[in-house]
Amino acid sequence: MEIIQIIGVAFVATFIVILLKQYKPEYAIHISILAGILIFTMVIFKLSAIIELVQSLSNKLGVNTQFFAILLKITGIAYLSEFAVNICKDSGETAIASKVELASKILIISMSIPILATLLDTISNILP
Repeated sequence: MEIIQIIGVAFVATFIVILLKQYKPEYAIHISILAGILIFTMVIFKLSAIIELVQSLSNKLGVNTQFFAILLKITGIAYLSEFAVNICKDSGETAIASKVELASKILIISMSIPILATLLDTISNILP
């Protein structure tokens, strides 16, 4: 099970970070970031299988591939910004973390406008 490996990496990194904070606190954040990147790379390969599945489903259902691409980008923005926000918060930079959150929300809203416009157009065509 891969989750056991991921939890193992997280526990080892946490233990190292706790030890480093006592003696070399400036290195603790580096270990935390490296652990996050390692965990991310452990699961990134699973993401490609999910993308392929959703693409095949959208092709079967006849969903516009432009919308699919937008949804993937929005999901990517959400996950990457959450990762960045957590790193900023772990570093004690809550002000920067809040700016990243705000920027990601604005980007998500701006990217979703074509989907919302199409949805509103469809609704207006259905209603008399």
